[in-house]
Amino acid sequence: MTAPKPAPANDTARMALGRRAEQLAVEHLERHGAEILLRNFRRRSGELDVVARWRNMLLVVEVRLRSRRDFGGSAASVDIGKQHRIIRTTRQLLQCHPALARWPLRFDVIAVEADPHGEWQLEWIAHAFSASD
Repeated sequence: MTAPKPAPANDTARMALGRRAEQLAVEHLERHGAEILLRNFRRRSGELDVVARWRNMLLVVEVRLRSRRDFGGSAASVDIGKQHRIIRTTRQLLQCHPALARWPLRFDVIAVEADPHGEWQLEWIAHAFSASD
């Protein structure tokens, strides 16, 4: 059996940036009163970055990081295919954790971008999409 190849340096750096963006999003949600229930819920259909309870609502939050705005920024990267994967994975989440289904469900996006001065800018987009889209 061969050992797995280490990730290329640029992949490792990108993964570290992604983890940092997700942590910033979690801290932002918590500052606004959200209770983080799960992070990185993975299934074959996809991954849910953050699942939180906020104001008696269940939030499924996709965290998007973009370093460039050429293609519309972070929020624009949550296309219809990504939305469908999130919805499918949310259905699996609710099967695994049926108690979570007692709250109304909302899909949000937190867009994270670095400004030219290296500061992080977060935009919380509530109701970014719905399961009926």
